[in-house]
Amino acid sequence: MHPFRTFTNREGGQVLLHLGDYPVALFAFAFAVSAFLIWFTGTRLAYYGDELAERLDLTREFVGLIFLAVVTELPEIVTTVTAGQVGNPGLVLGNLFGGITLNTAILAVADIFAVRYALTSWPRKTTHALIAVMLIVLLSMLLAVTFVGDVALVLNVGLAAILLACAYPLVIALLRRYDEMESWAPVDIPGEAERQHDHHKQGNGFGAIPTRTLIMRSLAFSLVILVAGVVLAVSADMIAHKTALGSSFVGVTLLAAATSLPELSTTLAAARIGAYTMAMTNIFGSNLIMIALILPADMAYREGPILAHVDRDAQFSLVTGILVTAIYVAGLLIRRTPPLFGAGLDSWLVLIVYVASLVALYHF
Repeated sequence: MHPFRTFTNREGGQVLLHLGDYPVALFAFAFAVSAFLIWFTGTRLAYYGDELAERLDLTREFVGLIFLAVVTELPEIVTTVTAGQVGNPGLVLGNLFGGITLNTAILAVADIFAVRYALTSWPRKTTHALIAVMLIVLLSMLLAVTFVGDVALVLNVGLAAILLACAYPLVIALLRRYDEMESWAPVDIPGEAERQHDHHKQGNGFGAIPTRTLIMRSLAFSLVILVAGVVLAVSADMIAHKTALGSSFVGVTLLAAATSLPELSTTLAAARIGAYTMAMTNIFGSNLIMIALILPADMAYREGPILAHVDRDAQFSLVTGILVTAIYVAGLLIRRTPPLFGAGLDSWLVLIVYVASLVALYHF
């Protein structure tokens, strides 16, 4: 019996939902509607975050790394825990690891469609490079665990999952401290005149809305993303079981793409209003949270450490995640990345790696 069809209540009785009796077209429709709601609310949250940063005297790096990254990760949080509870580790790990490469490719899309100069030439601080380097370190550690295996510690939760989750607040604290005591800064960067010519910046359009209203709307839209994430998890799981695609492939491609829609909409919106640093920290911050989400997924999964179920598809996704992040580190260090067809060369390389990874996952 399919795991989404049977639940056990507190009295030990079985409650049947019979989701498997519905056609796959219904789940595809629910998937599409949820994806649209996530896209719409994600765009608005980027504008709200930009406006709140101005009013509350917050840096856009902080808003992107904490506020937007956490909010846009709500679908991953919901889908990860839900899929873990129903015993589908392939969907969990495929969604998380595939989402890292896809999220990074979103920066390339923003570079192509919303930025005139290379996106990596805009940040005034080297904090973004440090975020990416720390992300590579954690991804490399995670990849190593998938080869040597995880050890169950408490309630079948793996030791590696706990350590990786604990690393997230430590990385945030390190980044915060580094941002305050930075010893050097790039000098070969686009000037303010280029920025204005690039976007003809007009603001986010929400200046007349009271701060309290902005906060309430942000909370309401976050709730929409949360509910839509549940529907995405259920729909993707049913699509995986009712078709020949398989849980791991659906997680790496379909579910990872849908749950990355908040990142896509917020990143594009941030780039359009000239908040380039917020766009970059949103993506890198979201990928850091992806790693931390392994712990709640492991806690929800009751059959041992969830990292023991990593397959070749998930491992391959980790490798591509490390590769695309390293490409952007190089772009941030080079600064004036050679432009090509309206975007930086680094962004085109990231897109090539992402598309090639999808082709490889499908055929091999």
